[in-house]
Amino acid sequence: MASLNKVLLIGNLGRDPEVRYMTNGEAVANFSIATTESWKGKDGQKQERTEWHNIVMYRKLAEIAGQYLKKGSAVYVEGKLQTRKWQDKNTGQDRYTTEIIADEMKMLGGRSGGGMGGGSAPYDADDGGFSTPPQSFGGSQQGGGFSGNQPAPAPQQQQARKPAFDDQFDDDIPF
Repeated sequence: MASLNKVLLIGNLGRDPEVRYMTNGEAVANFSIATTESWKGKDGQKQERTEWHNIVMYRKLAEIAGQYLKKGSAVYVEGKLQTRKWQDKNTGQDRYTTEIIADEMKMLGGRSGGGMGGGSAPYDADDGGFSTPPQSFGGSQQGGGFSGNQPAPAPQQQQARKPAFDDQFDDDIPF
């Protein structure tokens, strides 16, 4: 049976990307994204939970992230989960870290200053979609992923449409 390892996230950066270069010259960017879910509790009060996700990007995508993303930037990230083992330098104990290895990114914030990023996502349900098209970098729409030194694809126009569902629930969920 086939398997699938795919992660899709929309959130805000918790810190500026840290870009480093490996000995072979390839860029690696590390940063974290916060996603928040909210619901009404049994008492009718709004409840909220924030989850932090560690993101790793490689090559050109890492360089783009380092150049354009900043703390607070709204971003869409697509990739896969990967757990790696490392050894604590102080104790010598084995440690494990689960990260999202991103192969596609879309900046959702509008232009601020000289580049993309910052602010909140420009999605407005009253307008029926994004007010400005998000910038997209990474894998192609025909499959595969980002490879080599291909130029990043041009931004794609989003069709204005109403959301398929209303995410504002007023009644309590029975479970």
